[in-house]
Amino acid sequence: MSEQEITIIGGGLAGCEAAWQIAQRGISVRLHEMKPDQYSPAHSMQSLAELVCSNSLRSDDQNSAVGLLKEEMRRLGSLLMEAAEVTKVPAGKALAVDRVRFADWITKKIEEHEKITVCRGEIETIPAPGEAPIILATGPLTSSSLAASLAELTGDKHLAFYDAIAPIVAADSLNRDIIFQASRYDDGPGDYLNCPMSEEEYTNFINAMKEAKTVPLKSFEDQKYFEGCLPIEVMVSRGDDTPRFGPMKPVGLPDPRTGKDAYAVVQLRKENVEGSQYNMVGFQTKLTYPEQKRIFQMIPGMEAAEFDRLGSIHRNTFICAPKVLLPTLQCQKRPDLLLAGQLTGVEGYVESTAMGLLAGINAARIALGQDPTVPPADTALGALTMHLTNIETKHFQPSNVNFGLFPPIGKKMPKRMRGEYRATKALESLSQWQKDANIILC
Repeated sequence: MSEQEITIIGGGLAGCEAAWQIAQRGISVRLHEMKPDQYSPAHSMQSLAELVCSNSLRSDDQNSAVGLLKEEMRRLGSLLMEAAEVTKVPAGKALAVDRVRFADWITKKIEEHEKITVCRGEIETIPAPGEAPIILATGPLTSSSLAASLAELTGDKHLAFYDAIAPIVAADSLNRDIIFQASRYDDGPGDYLNCPMSEEEYTNFINAMKEAKTVPLKSFEDQKYFEGCLPIEVMVSRGDDTPRFGPMKPVGLPDPRTGKDAYAVVQLRKENVEGSQYNMVGFQTKLTYPEQKRIFQMIPGMEAAEFDRLGSIHRNTFICAPKVLLPTLQCQKRPDLLLAGQLTGVEGYVESTAMGLLAGINAARIALGQDPTVPPADTALGALTMHLTNIETKHFQPSNVNFGLFPPIGKKMPKRMRGEYRATKALESLSQWQKDANIILC
């Protein structure tokens, strides 16, 4: 049993996962969270592990890259994957959770753990080296003072991109005479609400979007969006049909009133267990609040929609991982400091949590006098880590986990079989790594 106490700064997904991994190995943790004294522009709950722009953890299919990553995390004793199972809501083949129950469940588990001390209050600078490792997991909305401290330490300016939040609507304000419930191609129990649009309705909607007022960027901000989470108005600016081939794709969703696919469809995903709220899928936005209400109420079935949360945009901060990090998530210039979460340059809730899991495992190993470890490159966790540290600096951009990050298969096989093949190999490699590195299941 170690007498050291590991410091974690940031009580989001990555910080909570790291704290759990460490504490379950018998090491004391001091977890610092600035809420409720200070809130980021996107956060509003006092709870730890608050989800912001969506309640979806994406596909749960083990043969998809993100589904595989979740399965690997489950096998490594992930607290947040357990929380997701306890608080999940129907979402077809996706894993979605009740945001409030999810955060409250994790907060309770963290606060009740005998090895974890939660300290409320902002940390403005990175602590000096001490006897135990430090994990920085302050997320994509890291405060300016702490970001400046990190930039000074790494000797390199941090990078930034912008991520927009989708609106949430009240279910009882939706017109179910127009909106129908279905999953694409009848795949699953029909967990999405669908708002069908005719060509005329779609054209009017697109024209309104083109003329809509947006929230101006601040003087210090550059317009740089993550391609996997574009604001809807940015999609429109790339061509009238861009949304219709993206989040408003109508194929596989025939309108039961006509039996035919609509010209375009807006999908709504359940936000909580009760089904009292729905998230507008793919409608991240930086439109002004009055414009959001005016234009989104043009969507068929949403004429009287009441918005429980309107969309917004915020700055996301991340480091240039190839310059800053070792594959173990330790800082090159200061190995006692590990980074976790979106700050490392991954994108997505699951990926952020995975980086917290690995940072927690390695911080615990360092505290116990063991060498930090790196998962095999053919696992989802390893492929994501390799993306952070093995890519050319000039080509580095935040990324979700995807099979393009994995090593080549090395042999020909039908495309439909590749996911299953990669998943089988990855889980075999993960199991061997756990044995070789003595990764004890928490």
